[in-house]
Amino acid sequence: MSKFNPYEHMNIRPNPDGTVTRLLNFPAAKTNADPSSGEPILSKDAIINTEKNTKVRLYLPIKCTSAMKRLPVLFYFHGCSWVQFTADNAALHLERQWTAGSIPAFIILVLYRLAPESRLPGQYEDAEDSLRWLKQQVLDPDGDQWIKDYADLSRCFLSGSGNGGNIVYNLGLRAVDMDLDPINIVGLIMNQPMFGGKQRTGSELKFATDQLIPLPVLDLAWELALPKGTDRDHRYCNPMLEGPHQEKIKYLPPCLVLGFGMDPLVDRQQQFVQMLLNHGVKVDAQFDEVGFHRIEIVDARRRVGLITNIKQFMNSQLTNSQYANARRPVCNS
Repeated sequence: MSKFNPYEHMNIRPNPDGTVTRLLNFPAAKTNADPSSGEPILSKDAIINTEKNTKVRLYLPIKCTSAMKRLPVLFYFHGCSWVQFTADNAALHLERQWTAGSIPAFIILVLYRLAPESRLPGQYEDAEDSLRWLKQQVLDPDGDQWIKDYADLSRCFLSGSGNGGNIVYNLGLRAVDMDLDPINIVGLIMNQPMFGGKQRTGSELKFATDQLIPLPVLDLAWELALPKGTDRDHRYCNPMLEGPHQEKIKYLPPCLVLGFGMDPLVDRQQQFVQMLLNHGVKVDAQFDEVGFHRIEIVDARRRVGLITNIKQFMNSQLTNSQYANARRPVCNS
């Protein structure tokens, strides 16, 4: 039997200079910002850092524009083990369109730099840039008009799946020290967040040959993403490690953490939830025993369930907090 190659599994080929060649070619999806086009969800791109050439893709449900109603802002950080996907990925684009209309929300899809060309904490820094960019749009007289007219910055959520959930957690910690006014981060949403560590957990061993993320693939993903010379017991990978950063955890807003019992990462996700609770963070933890990592990608019923859970969490935070009162009427489905 041939030896398992995690690079082949991840559809990448290593290059001598430390970069990788990505072998997946997804169809591109273009934006459409024309309100007369008949598209229910408008979209457009914006550069947030010219030096890094990083950008965001904005999604606006057109049904909320006629009444000039403000929408909660939902940042999204995509998954795929730090190494794949760009803004014009058709699947990612369609998923954000559907989410924007279903909640409804003003969605900011952040296209952070990929590993290994950019290693951690580069992705966290790109995430910080997206928050600063959003703030600047409001303060700048020439800032983005969609944001000025339709985004309610007092009702912002950070969300992500897989390694995107990891970014959400670390951005939440970094935001504690940032001057974000008038942005208020009301909640963090982490769908099957990606964490790790040198010591194997029971679920990692039990599902070591998982079809999507077997252990060799998880190990390679961290090898490509972590700073050179470090291992999986780095705080970017293992949130359980002691350190000064843990002093900030108590300041995190309420968190929604979702997971599945057949995910190799589920034990780490449950340990993560317990750590948040130990620091006094309010956590809505929803773990389904039946399901595997990123099941919502292939199971439409689970995809609908995920959006329902996110919408309920967002509504509960807005109902129970001072941020429920927007400056203008809220757009509801």
